[in-house]
Amino acid sequence: MSMHVIQGYADASSELIQRYESLSSADLFSPVVHLLPERNARVVDVGAGTGRDAAWFAAQGNHVLAVEPVAQFREAGRSRHGTAGIEWLDDTLPDLTKVLARGEVFHLVTLSGVWQHLDTEARRVAMGTLRALTAPDGKVILSVRHGPGAPSRPCFETTTEDTIHLASDNGFRLLHRENRESIQPQNRAAGVHWTWLAFTPSG
Repeated sequence: MSMHVIQGYADASSELIQRYESLSSADLFSPVVHLLPERNARVVDVGAGTGRDAAWFAAQGNHVLAVEPVAQFREAGRSRHGTAGIEWLDDTLPDLTKVLARGEVFHLVTLSGVWQHLDTEARRVAMGTLRALTAPDGKVILSVRHGPGAPSRPCFETTTEDTIHLASDNGFRLLHRENRESIQPQNRAAGVHWTWLAFTPSG
């Protein structure tokens, strides 16, 4: 993810922290809730933002690594959600070098509202990174954005089919796909909608 995108989020952090914290993780993940682990899973939330979702996963008895490159979001997350069941890490796609250096694999890898900030080459690298982080029986859940983004946080257009093909090329098989409108009123007004995708290693 480019420093331009990260700085765009940092500059808008005061507004975005309030907006993100007003959303429901249960509503956000409703398209894939049947695929989420029940408890005692290792979860990595890539682009964790304010930790809203990380805290939701942790409250269900999971161990969560919240990966977030924007310092303001990490600080808000620690302040609002504490550290019970959550470990914070400053790292960024596509390489996630700090996460990979830990030598861990995860039962669940999530990317909510992140994929659109990677260009074609970065997505290619990132998908390989996600495969390296996913346990043999694990899952990757990501959302593909359709519609415009904020000028200060550039988005790169991709399609659902391109994402599925890229995942297949990196050793994943598709478990689930579902189209949903945005749960954010501002995004709905702008015509933004999402496709939720879930993958698991193919072998």
